[in-house]
This record gives sequence, structure tokens and C-alpha cells, in this order.
Amino acid sequence: MSPTDATAGHASAQDILSLTGDRRIVPPELTADRQGHKIALRLSGDWLARTVGSVEKVVGETEETDLGGAVVIDGAELGRCDTAGALLIENLSRAISAKGATVETEGFGDHAPLFDAVRRALDQKEPPAKLRHRFSVADGLAAIGAGVFSVFHELMLWLNIVGASLYGAGRRMTGKAKLRPAAIVSQMDRMGLRAVPIISLMSFLIGGIIAQQGAFQLRYFGAEIFVVDLVGILSLREIGVILTAIMIAGRSGSAITAEIGSMKMREEVDALQVIGLNPIGVLVFPRLVALTLVLPLLTIISDLMSLLGAMGITWVYSNIPPDAFLQRLREAIDASTVLAGLIKAPFMAIIIGLVASAEGLKVGGSAESLGLHVTSSVVKSIFLVILVDGIFAIFYAAIGY
Repeated sequence: MSPTDATAGHASAQDILSLTGDRRIVPPELTADRQGHKIALRLSGDWLARTVGSVEKVVGETEETDLGGAVVIDGAELGRCDTAGALLIENLSRAISAKGATVETEGFGDHAPLFDAVRRALDQKEPPAKLRHRFSVADGLAAIGAGVFSVFHELMLWLNIVGASLYGAGRRMTGKAKLRPAAIVSQMDRMGLRAVPIISLMSFLIGGIIAQQGAFQLRYFGAEIFVVDLVGILSLREIGVILTAIMIAGRSGSAITAEIGSMKMREEVDALQVIGLNPIGVLVFPRLVALTLVLPLLTIISDLMSLLGAMGITWVYSNIPPDAFLQRLREAIDASTVLAGLIKAPFMAIIIGLVASAEGLKVGGSAESLGLHVTSSVVKSIFLVILVDGIFAIFYAAIGY
């Protein structure tokens, strides 16, 4: 195939004009002829991003053609040219040079700076890929340091939310800002009232399971009646509040993160700031208050349903009638046992609300980011709830409570 044959075909002017709708555009052309011992590639027309598609096939065929040992690219008749056109021409020049031919350029005039910029960009070397190496002590220390800094930034965000919430509460109590009880009641309905069925069912089953397993083991010692003490103390001090908090963390905490994160993605949070409203006061404060109020109430329901489930199981499995169960329960527990569990509930509620709100405010602009932060919210909340329960257990043991 001769150079002229390889570059003969190109789109018609009518095709380009119908494509662009601009009568002033001259379609790009690439032609070839021989000048002594050299092949001259002549460029003409406008080589723009919206027109070079018509000549890409011709350029590709030219790159595959053997043009000899010397080639001249002539841009004397080149019209307008942008980065897309310059990139196509420069790639053509490099493809010809890769075959061992000597390529010269001439006649580019005012277009020379553009081609120089494209050439420099193509000559830039990509940064070398980082080599994977084995784990070292320095890597471990760096990971620990990064973790410490992330915890520090997380604490700062929580303190910012707490401070803004307290500031907003002070303004509402002093009448400087409008109190919106409807928002708090609405959140209490969603987080508390609608959670009663699942909390009740879960607690009933857990109480029954603890009673059955306890009675099964105590039967070997002839002390089956003490299963009432076991269920009463364990449910009221530990199981009721911690299971309720975990359920709320998974149910309501994830919902808070998803709601605030979705608002962040749709830039509704930024819109609140633009109109002069504090996003924490509008979005976070009602949810924190609602969680702090409903979690102790749900804990009471959880305690009662757990004891009810244990009562039913001990009646069926151990032949302990309800009146005997209640009599033994009154001897095993007192008001301090009930308060030991209820005191934890507000602290767990605040932690769940802070973690969920902080993760929601950190959501980026993608659905993937939303999913990651919702997952992170649930995991962090459950971990911190268990950690707080352990701290309270150590504290109670220290003071003999």
C-alpha cells in the first residue's frame, strides 16, 4: 500500500458540517506525497476535538504504513487546532519514529507552543509504583500513630457535636431560639415506640433462654430455685440495658447515619448553613434528646419482658409457679439492682447518638461512602456500648454497688 493510498480516505465536508452545525469549520485532512527521498504528510483543515474523529481512521492507517526512512509532517495549511488534534498528530509522529524513521516537522508556526506542551506532557514519566514490602516495626508504629490521630480527630468531632448541642439547648431554654418539641417527639416515636415490639420479643426470648440454661445447670446441685436470682440480677443489671442498646445502635443508629449522610450527599446540610441554621442544632440535637429519653424507657420494657420470659420458662421447665418466682425475685433484688442497669442507659444513648451523627456528617458524595459510614456507625456504637458496660461493671465493683 502506498502512502497516498493509506491517507486518501477522509470524511466529506458535508458530513462534518452536518455533525457540528458550524459552517466555518473546515474538516481535517491528511494527505501524503513524495518530496525527493522523503514522504511529506500534509495537514490541513481544523483539527479540533469535535472534528478529529473523522480523520482518526486515516491516521491509524498511516501509522501502520511503511513510509520509508524519512518523513516530514507539514503543518503549513493547518487551520485551528486544539489539544485533541495536537495529541493525535503527536501520536502519529511518535508511531512513525518508533518504526525507525526520521520525522521532521515544519510549518506549524503559531501552533508550535501547543505541540511543545503536548510533547512535554507525554514525556512526563509516571511515578514508579510503590513496592510492597514485608511488615516491619516502623510500619506497625506508623499504623499505631495513625490510629491515635484518628481517635483524636474522632473525639474532637464528638466534642464539637456535644458543645453545639449544649449551646443550642441553652439558647432554647433562654428563649433565644425556638424550641421544636414536635421534632423531638417525632424522633421518640420512630426510635422508641416503633422499637417496642422487637425489643420486647428479643428480651422475652433471651430471658427464657437464660432461665432454661441456668435451671439445667443448677438442677445438678438441687438449687433450681436460684435460677430466679440468676435471671433477676443478670437481666436487670446487665442483659436488659446492653441488649437494648445494641438493638438501638443497629436499628436507630444506622438510621441516623443514613438520614444525615443522605442530606450531606444532597447538600441539604450546606443549605442549612447558607440560610443561617446550625445543622447540629436542627439535625443532631432532636435525635440526641430523643435517644436519651427513650433508651431508659426501652430498658425498663426489656427488663420486664426478660423476667416474663424467664417466669414462663421456669414454670414449664422447672415447675416453679409464678407466685413462687415473684416471691423469690423480691428476695433477690432491690432498687439498687434496677438502678444499676438504668443508670447506664443515658450514657449509652448519648454515645450511640454521637457516633451515628458524627459518621453521618463524614459521608462524602457517593453511595459507597454512605454504606461505609453506616457500617462504621453500627460497629463503633456496639463496641463502645460494650466498653461502657465494662467500665460501669468495674466501677460498681470498686464501690461495692
